[in-house]
Amino acid sequence: MPPDAPDDADLIAALKAQIEAQQAIIDEQAALLAHSRKIFDRSSAVARIGVWECDLSDESLIWTDVVYDIFDLPRGSTPIRGQALACYPEESVRELTKRRNKAIEDRTGFSLDAEIITFKGNRRWIRITATVESVDGVAVRIFGMKQDITEEKILADRNRYLAEFDTLTGLANRGQFQTKLSLFDAASTSKAKPFGALLLIDLDEFKPVNDCFGHAAGDACLTVVANRIRNICAGAELVARLGGDEFAVLLGPHAQFEEASETARAIVTQLGLPIDHRGQQLWVGASVGIALADNCTSSQLAAMADSALYAAKDAGRGTFRIYKRGVEKRTRDSSSAA
Repeated sequence: MPPDAPDDADLIAALKAQIEAQQAIIDEQAALLAHSRKIFDRSSAVARIGVWECDLSDESLIWTDVVYDIFDLPRGSTPIRGQALACYPEESVRELTKRRNKAIEDRTGFSLDAEIITFKGNRRWIRITATVESVDGVAVRIFGMKQDITEEKILADRNRYLAEFDTLTGLANRGQFQTKLSLFDAASTSKAKPFGALLLIDLDEFKPVNDCFGHAAGDACLTVVANRIRNICAGAELVARLGGDEFAVLLGPHAQFEEASETARAIVTQLGLPIDHRGQQLWVGASVGIALADNCTSSQLAAMADSALYAAKDAGRGTFRIYKRGVEKRTRDSSSAA
């Protein structure tokens, strides 16, 4: 043996040191992986995002803990696809099945938002994302994420409500009214027109109620007025509060002189009745202007209804007027003031 050749003890020591160094690297990587997994699990729990996987050979499922939590199932239990599908409404099952089959056929993916009723009876909205894995051109697995988006859905619905509805009365707001009114210009034929008449309603004595009894009384009056108009116009295309004490009604596409007149007469009569507020009887009354949707644009229709409303005010209030084809037809309830 050459004098500088290492003996067996040196080789063993060097090999041991190498193994220990490799083990230290493995331990460090395992610790990093465990830490990353912990961060992932915490992030998934906070975002309520779970991972799922389905083996297409036997439809067996693998879920992470968050998916179990979303469906209100015990963690670690065996998930069954048919049992999970029972949480979805029928229409969502049909849509989910359709998209899933298409994704498997094309070896692509899909996403879907759906409402579920969990195994504990809780209603939740979930967002499903899926990707198909294939081997040699054959789909073998589908996997993805399920996220609880209930709070997001509630917030979106709330924002949509605020964008389209009046928070005090629950009626459509001016924005929704303008959107609906704009559809009139898009209808090129009478057969396609979305409504037949526009009624503009203005309360006659609302300001004195606000001034004498306060804004709480005013809000109470507006709520009662809205309910009365809503009940009278249950079959209308739209009932809206435009702001303040102004309201609007869009009657159906076949509404003509008679229906518009009867509706306006009913509104004038009902809003002329007293409103009880904390033992006080409040009187507001209303005037109504009507325009029939014949051969005009939406802006012309609104202008005609506004003109008719002013005519009703000039006639002594508590009445209605109809404007049709550029000719104002002064028609009023026989019980109203001259």
